[in-house]
Amino acid sequence: MRRAAFAIAAGAMAVSLAACGSAAESGDKSDSGESAAAKGDDIKVGLLLPENQTARYEKLDKPLIEKKVKELTNNKGEVVYANAKQDASLQNQQVDTMVTNKVDVLIVDAVDSKAIAGSVKKAKDAGIPVVAYDRLAEGPIDAYTSFDNVTVGKTQGEALLEALGDKAKDGQIVMMNGSSTDPNAAMFKEGAHSVLDGKVKIGREYDTKEWKPENANANMEGAISALGKDKIVGVYSANDGMAGGIITALKAAGMKNIPVTGQDAELAGVQRIVTGEQYMSVYKPYPQEAEVAAEMAVALAQGKSLDSIAKDKVDSPTTKGIPSVIVPVVSLTQDNINDTVIKDGIYTVQEICAGKYKTACDKIGLK
Repeated sequence: MRRAAFAIAAGAMAVSLAACGSAAESGDKSDSGESAAAKGDDIKVGLLLPENQTARYEKLDKPLIEKKVKELTNNKGEVVYANAKQDASLQNQQVDTMVTNKVDVLIVDAVDSKAIAGSVKKAKDAGIPVVAYDRLAEGPIDAYTSFDNVTVGKTQGEALLEALGDKAKDGQIVMMNGSSTDPNAAMFKEGAHSVLDGKVKIGREYDTKEWKPENANANMEGAISALGKDKIVGVYSANDGMAGGIITALKAAGMKNIPVTGQDAELAGVQRIVTGEQYMSVYKPYPQEAEVAAEMAVALAQGKSLDSIAKDKVDSPTTKGIPSVIVPVVSLTQDNINDTVIKDGIYTVQEICAGKYKTACDKIGLK
């Protein structure tokens, strides 16, 4: 399992270095850091997260960023928080409010990478640098941190093929991609297709509106009706929330032992992996991503260079050479729960194995 994790990490690093090369050759440079007036530790960091359907944002990202900002500013820095609840227009209003309130820097995880561009420009025009977090927003972004999203899709696709084995030759799978407004969803899809195409027949494929589990559930019901429950051998799900909706539809149809992928290592997803209802999730080390975002934001607010933080550069559709940190990912299955989410302190064994999950935990030796 460790060899697999190393291979995934190496792939992520290779992609990020390739991105660095393409940006460096363009000759474009970001002025992040140099444009901000030098400040002390008494700074305001605006944090805008995209939605609360996915458990990670409220449980992990927000408190992790808040903690790191405090740590970096001798407890003087303040995080001003807003959640857009999957509403791009609301998020634009939230950016405007933070610009009006004169925060010193913004960390933005965009609901819609294109729709946010105008608000990013407003912030920039007001002298407020912007860190794109998790999703590469358009507009004059100063810094970016995320995971290698194409590698995420490849990791999911490879795991699904491994779970299917010989069944991949005879049956069909359903692909449940993320929202079409999320640039990451397109990259997950690209990575998954690069692995799955030609290896297994894709019977139905959906872009799931707003990543909502109920929409994934409805789509899955439609796929079962269209294809027939005896024809479906597996489901590619882009994240854990949708996997929950998909598995509910599979159970309602009386379908068992259908491998389903996921992403985000949500507690409910990890528990489904323990019971065998979900085959895998992609574990993304959120502490590392969140800490990098906080480091970037504090440095930018204080007028410091990002050279010691961001060794790579990436290009967005609107901005070249954005200082970036790309964090590796790991395929999470029953075999490595201890070595990932438990070791990193995301969950305790007691949380995962609470109540009805204890028997399943005992069965796989998770104690």
